[in-house]
Amino acid sequence: MQKISVLLFLAWVCFLFYAGIALFTSGFLLTRLELTNHSSCQELPGPGSQPWGSQGKPGACWMASRFSRVVLVLIDALRFDFAQPQPSHGPGEPPVSLPFLGKLDSLQRILEIQPHHAKLYQSKADPPTTTMQRLKALTTGSLPTFIDAGSNFASHAIVEDNLIKQLASAGRRVVFMGDDTWKDLFPGAFSQAFFFPSFNVRDLHTVDNGILEHLYPTMDSGEWDMLIAHFLGVDHCGHKYGPHHPEMAKKLSQMDQVIQGLVERLENDTLLVVIGDHGMTVTGDHGGDSELEISAALFLYSPKALFPGAPPEEPEVVPQISLVPTLALLLGLPIPFGNIGEVMAELFSEIEDSQPHSSALAQASALHLNAQQVSRFLHTYSAATQDLQVKELHRLQNLFSKASADYQRLLQSPQGAEAALQTVITELQQFLRGVRAMCIQSWARFSLGRMAGGAALMAAACFLCLLVSQWAISPGFCFRPLLLTPMACGLAGTIVCAGLLTTTGLKLDPVVLGAMAAVGSLLPFLWKAWAGWGSKRPLVALLPIPGPVLLFLLIRFAAFFSDSFVVAEARATPFLLGSLILLLVAQLHWEGKLLPSKLLTIPRLCFSASAGPPRRNGTHALGLGVGLLLCIRLAGLFHRCPEETPACHSSPWLSPLASVVGGRAKNLWYGACVGALVALLAAVRLWLRRYSNLKSPEPSVLFVRWGLPLMVLGTAAYWALASGADEAPPRLRALVAGASVVLPRAVAGLAASGLVLLLWRPVTVIVKATTGAPRPRTVLTPFAGPPTSRADLDYVVPQIYRHMQEEFRGRLERTKSQGPLTVAAYQLGSVYSAAMVTALTLLAFPLLLLHAERISLVFLLLFLQSFLLLHLLAAGIPITTPGKYISQP
Repeated sequence: MQKISVLLFLAWVCFLFYAGIALFTSGFLLTRLELTNHSSCQELPGPGSQPWGSQGKPGACWMASRFSRVVLVLIDALRFDFAQPQPSHGPGEPPVSLPFLGKLDSLQRILEIQPHHAKLYQSKADPPTTTMQRLKALTTGSLPTFIDAGSNFASHAIVEDNLIKQLASAGRRVVFMGDDTWKDLFPGAFSQAFFFPSFNVRDLHTVDNGILEHLYPTMDSGEWDMLIAHFLGVDHCGHKYGPHHPEMAKKLSQMDQVIQGLVERLENDTLLVVIGDHGMTVTGDHGGDSELEISAALFLYSPKALFPGAPPEEPEVVPQISLVPTLALLLGLPIPFGNIGEVMAELFSEIEDSQPHSSALAQASALHLNAQQVSRFLHTYSAATQDLQVKELHRLQNLFSKASADYQRLLQSPQGAEAALQTVITELQQFLRGVRAMCIQSWARFSLGRMAGGAALMAAACFLCLLVSQWAISPGFCFRPLLLTPMACGLAGTIVCAGLLTTTGLKLDPVVLGAMAAVGSLLPFLWKAWAGWGSKRPLVALLPIPGPVLLFLLIRFAAFFSDSFVVAEARATPFLLGSLILLLVAQLHWEGKLLPSKLLTIPRLCFSASAGPPRRNGTHALGLGVGLLLCIRLAGLFHRCPEETPACHSSPWLSPLASVVGGRAKNLWYGACVGALVALLAAVRLWLRRYSNLKSPEPSVLFVRWGLPLMVLGTAAYWALASGADEAPPRLRALVAGASVVLPRAVAGLAASGLVLLLWRPVTVIVKATTGAPRPRTVLTPFAGPPTSRADLDYVVPQIYRHMQEEFRGRLERTKSQGPLTVAAYQLGSVYSAAMVTALTLLAFPLLLLHAERISLVFLLLFLQSFLLLHLLAAGIPITTPGKYISQP
């Protein structure tokens, strides 16, 4: 019955944590409602006739098409400055030499020779700048939310209206080649597709070479209406080498040749779009909202004149989602239902018409269609949910109504109203830009109340676990009275809350109901704890953490609520840790709790029976403190600057070995990384051997002895292949590519196997029983109630003794005639720490595979800091236990 009570208590604790996490994430990881409505040619987005110039034209949907075909070249991570030319320098000035500048020469040459046929834009992507979110935005015209970032590696089909679906509905042939992410987003939407695996970011050429194999033959065949080519080489080159590596210049030059080949094959009815889905940082990463990550290039070209004027000196900045309504109207398709982007109005100018009034009226017609579609979306969305700001929504709707009425009046008398036409265009643009700003603010607005409530609920659950862990060691403690009242109160609170919400007509939110149930069950327990325990002992006595450690943990926790601390975290955290170390050493010295290192060595059950006070050993504690401070200083050499500090420079040692120029330097760094890996393994094994944990026949111990060396060997081999894959002979590249996939999976599989074995048999204590002549000192002590000292509690000796007693009770009865039974227990001193160290070591290897090779040096420093800090804390724990324990020689 006691086991059932314990299980119910654990289930209650899990519910409290899940309720707190759900409440916090509902306020932090905001989502928006995805509407499944679709636009169609049969239904205009708003009242009124077809736009100006569309009546009577064949193929006219919402607006007559200007192009029959589109070639969309998506170069992943094409940052805007990658498309810029090499800047000129004055006399006496040193030339600016960056590997990525001036490599897309064909773009600049086309802009100079055919200024009315091409234009380069700086497109701004909305964060998060991950590939899947950018693809959703580039096809739906909507904004991604923060929770979608977590699904970047588990893409799901897009249910919202999008360009690909509109093309398929219109009977257009869409051919795709490149990143296989599109396969999950648009299943069955392509008339022909060539998908290539994209997850291996160290592979620069497989996807790009596969595209080039099919790109030009498909284009020459003419059996397509929209051709999409998603190149990944630039993005993978950034991840592997960074943007400042010579390999980036080679990859951009390859993309330049691709663009030249496409331009030569374009026909007059075809539009070429070259775009990057996002940018990259100086280290080649992306996903955040820094300027380098959200800045991407957008290049448009057509064999026929497309723009009324020459390109400006400074490229125009446009939101990336503006491409969606622009392409839809240029192809004569309906704009996707959920689009909130603004059409690029200059693309709808009447180039062949010399009258500026006609061009302005065509631009106003495109903008009005766009505004009607966005207004329809707002009306539908606001009726389904209350996410949008009511006052701002009413203001924008009034602005649209005024602009729409002015536009309809202009259609009745279009002549001689140039000034009024420009006013209408300005009003429509203000409406579209205001809607986008409102949606950004609404869908990225955090709910501070829910976040604070979730954090408080999780903190209360932690306090509950702390109280129960202290009560559980008291004689006669029972879980059943602890559970009945909280569960009844929680159920009653949930019913009352649901009833109130139902009677008031409010929406029942399961997250809020779960949180109310959790709070209702916690309140009576906390009141009982305060009334029962707080009056007898101060609650501070419950804390199992030393005072200095608790103080600095509270400071560290409180500092997360400061923006300035987050920016300066790389400097503040080492300072706090160094201060903690100095305070611990000083406190140990002042209180006289310093122990010599030999008393900390417990190869067997070596609880010393000496009644004398512990000797002071300031040198020992001082050495531990100096070692910790040295490790902290060395770890500071490996730092990555946050996005909020643009003046900061990240450590160059965090880049992959493949980015190192020079074979000798690469080999030296590789040797250092492998040496750190071997040193990490050696340190763990020596520590376990010191406490006799490698003598156990348990499967987890055997895995540590033989499995960890295999993991080290596999990781080192993978690093060697990854850092020199491009230097492999052509005939061996397929073998190297296969091994680069198999080796990480093998290491991860070994780590998972080791963790399973550790969960199965976590205790590595050896218990031996022998019969024969009696020994003067034996280990067989009956379990005599709760632990009587701190050392007993920390090393769970009484619990293991009780297990030993029960296990050998029958054997004692059977072997009385053969003599007394001697029972010896080994490795009790590290019964907890051995399992924890083994688990952390196993988890370190998958993490090492996800980072650059030189991060192994940081992991070595991390483990050294952990060992030194644990020994420093253990130096203050006296191991002079009054009791009946006798050591085994």
